[in-house]
Amino acid sequence: MKKLFVGNLPYAANEQDVQNFFAENGVAVDTVTVMRDRFTGQARGFGFVEINDDSSAQKAVDSCHGKEMMGRAVVVNEARPMAAREAGGGGGRGRR
Repeated sequence: MKKLFVGNLPYAANEQDVQNFFAENGVAVDTVTVMRDRFTGQARGFGFVEINDDSSAQKAVDSCHGKEMMGRAVVVNEARPMAAREAGGGGGRGRR
């Protein structure tokens, strides 16, 4: 299973739109996830697709990267593992 990053998505695009975009370019995807803001539910302009077959995943990159979807040039490439974040946060000021 290959996971591909799909960036520069139109904010109005949903999972079905992304699946249709890949299908129109000759690639069947197994799963589509459009990343959304956890508070507003609005699309964040990127997502991920998973494709079972490595050659189909490469075809997706070759045929979909740079193609226009709803007026935007979509970025498609192999997803990289998420970088480790430093622990902490919380935004609090120093406690005394």
